[in-house]
Amino acid sequence: MTRAEGATAVLLDIEGTTTPLSFVHEVLFPFARAHVKGFFEAHGGSSEAGEIADALYKEHRTDLAQKLNPPRWDTIDDLDAAAAYVRWLISRDRKSTPVKMLQGMIWRAGYESGELKGEVFDDVPEALERWHRRGHRVAIFSSGSVLAQKLLFANSTAGDLTPFISAYFDTTLGPKRDFDSYRRIAVAIGAPAPSTVFVSDVTEELAAARAAGVEAVLSIRPGNHPQDDADQYPQIRSRLEISWLE
Repeated sequence: MTRAEGATAVLLDIEGTTTPLSFVHEVLFPFARAHVKGFFEAHGGSSEAGEIADALYKEHRTDLAQKLNPPRWDTIDDLDAAAAYVRWLISRDRKSTPVKMLQGMIWRAGYESGELKGEVFDDVPEALERWHRRGHRVAIFSSGSVLAQKLLFANSTAGDLTPFISAYFDTTLGPKRDFDSYRRIAVAIGAPAPSTVFVSDVTEELAAARAAGVEAVLSIRPGNHPQDDADQYPQIRSRLEISWLE
């Protein structure tokens, strides 16, 4: 637990902080892999899908130049090759902006059909509601697209949690391991960096937040990956509780 006097905002990661890693890697990613080709077939004529395909094709060319051995993709309109490349990226959990955008659109269909429900840890709904009630701004910063973030919280196993969240940020704002990203977020939510607390399960992200002047707290949740420098940060193990928010 940590105490940050005068803090007014809390910024939350999703994977390993509000949501189990297993839900992302064992439910969301497989759903996206299974439906990627169908999405391109159904939406290939839309400008949004076309922009994503263009960005993915450029990324594929870069991977080839860097000799990363991606699946073969010779022409942009080859849907089988495009789908294979997307699955290859997902299997590597690459923080690719076009992949994250594509996943969000695929997951939207799953949430709308009821096939998907956003999983959150049991203590999260209570914490979000309490912080919101006490006037603290709550924001999300995740490598998943803003669309994917909103879908997860709007369709969670605990109901619609979006009324308790005031802002969402993804890597279109900047990388999660770049301190400038946290400065931009502090400005966007109207809370000075020293008045903001960021909670994540990855210490490289916490280091970036700390470099921006943000209070950094390590999330210790079941299934999270061990962090070599975990002892450098205050830790939350069982609940999203930060003492100044009580």
